[in-house]
Amino acid sequence: MPDRNALGKSAFRWQHVAMSVEHEDQTAQMPDFGGRKFLAVLDGTEECWVAVTFAAYRMKRTGGIVKLLVVIEPDDFQHWIGVEDVMRAEAYEQANQWLDEAETKIAQIGNIQVEREIREGRTADEIEELISEDKNISILVLASSTSTDGPGPLVSTLAARGANALPIPVAIVPGILTDSQIAELA
Repeated sequence: MPDRNALGKSAFRWQHVAMSVEHEDQTAQMPDFGGRKFLAVLDGTEECWVAVTFAAYRMKRTGGIVKLLVVIEPDDFQHWIGVEDVMRAEAYEQANQWLDEAETKIAQIGNIQVEREIREGRTADEIEELISEDKNISILVLASSTSTDGPGPLVSTLAARGANALPIPVAIVPGILTDSQIAELA
């Protein structure tokens, strides 16, 4: 069973850049932009990859850090103890897989600093908490759903909280954009 303290909030709140070893030599050459960060939330949806791509291209153009966040919802673990432990471990494994994929995608776009974080809780609550803790996060980047059912659950949840829920701008990128379209826009 993964230890909550070892795999929970404290283990993945990296205060410095998390770059893969092969990109370590490039990190030293990156200019300092005062630690300005764009936050992108990974949740396994198609649109989350659009948000990551937009954040990466924007940071490539203007400088700064892409902060990647995965939130593991507690409802996923409402089972017997043994099942709960297995499900939590699988959720962390999936979260790390998404973070690895996002980091690889960002590295393909350019020499961009990346921070990774995994939290447990309600997604909107954890986004608000992270933004209040990390004053360098300047924009939350989301992408709208490609479905005709609405903008997507995360966009809808944050919009329902009202204009004062977040102290930073929220960029909502159309989820149907291709990487080349995003590169032109960012």
